[in-house]
Amino acid sequence: MTLHSLELKGYKSIKEISIQFNPINILIGANGAGKTNFISFFKLLNSIIDNRLQLDVRKEGGANAILHYGIKNTEYISSKVSFGPNSYSFVLDSTNNDTFYFLIEHANFHKEGYGQPYDALLGSSGHIESLLKSRSINNQCPVCSHIIDSIKEWRVYHFHDTSSTASVKKPGNINDNAFFRYNAENLAAFLFLLKHQYNKIYENIRKTIRIVFPFFDDFYLRPDPFNENVIKLEWHEKGSDYPFGAYNLSDGTLRFICLTTLLLQPKKYLPSVIIIDEPELGLHPLAITILASLIKNAALNTQIIISTQSVNLVNHFDAEDILVVDRDRDQTRINRLSSDLLEDWLKDYNLGELWEKNIIGGRPSW
Repeated sequence: MTLHSLELKGYKSIKEISIQFNPINILIGANGAGKTNFISFFKLLNSIIDNRLQLDVRKEGGANAILHYGIKNTEYISSKVSFGPNSYSFVLDSTNNDTFYFLIEHANFHKEGYGQPYDALLGSSGHIESLLKSRSINNQCPVCSHIIDSIKEWRVYHFHDTSSTASVKKPGNINDNAFFRYNAENLAAFLFLLKHQYNKIYENIRKTIRIVFPFFDDFYLRPDPFNENVIKLEWHEKGSDYPFGAYNLSDGTLRFICLTTLLLQPKKYLPSVIIIDEPELGLHPLAITILASLIKNAALNTQIIISTQSVNLVNHFDAEDILVVDRDRDQTRINRLSSDLLEDWLKDYNLGELWEKNIIGGRPSW
């Protein structure tokens, strides 16, 4: 269930937006324009369906930190997401103790030729956690379970942490391979699965990594000699059988390995929507070119939403793939480019050059 559209009001720097989604959606914009805020909304959606709204709102600093310019200026967040034949909408109102409650929560199904339309007002009595799970029990709301399953498949990935304490560098459970985790903490376990059950895809991942990092030969994937339930990321160079650890990989190399594994994984494991914030961080220009090809290939089977500051990455996509994020005084605005409107410009310049020249927006404004 890929995303069709999003309507959102009152969330962080976003006063009001309405977006239609394509298979590829590349967000560009200046620092502070609102790209990260937009992506973080999908984390909020996952908090809602997992009944973690109150906990995660407290971690974010309370309702006042999430509402557009605070409680004094914005009373509530409202949203409607449409995907496939379904839609899910809600209004979160603020409370005196700096948290939220559901003023309205709504689920909908409508598709011609697929039975009767279904429209359910899940609640309007001030519940503090979503009613999706409770209403899906005993088939009280036939569409609720589909909404939960769909939103769970909109996964936000973040591979920025490559520090000495990063989860991806630590030993993990060898059986943690049901899906590729958001921070790649189960990278070794997931690659172990691919090597033994999807060897053709594993070899494709390996060969892609070698294009960008020629010194790399292969992963050395094995259970821990002292605990067969544990595995850690190991690898070796060409012409050597000495096992290096994840700590011996550069930050850019490790991030590229994570991205390659994410985007080349089997269709069976692909999320319906992949969301990544600034995947180009620390990558060589050649790696960014390969990354663009991986994104296009993955978009044949899933939907991609990416924020970037990379002119090089933008140059590999069409105008219709680009969402320009600008900060207009007190609010974020997001607009999709059109190749028809840019036809004359694109005869002489590529998209990256138009971005640098501030022809298409997405640059700091004073």
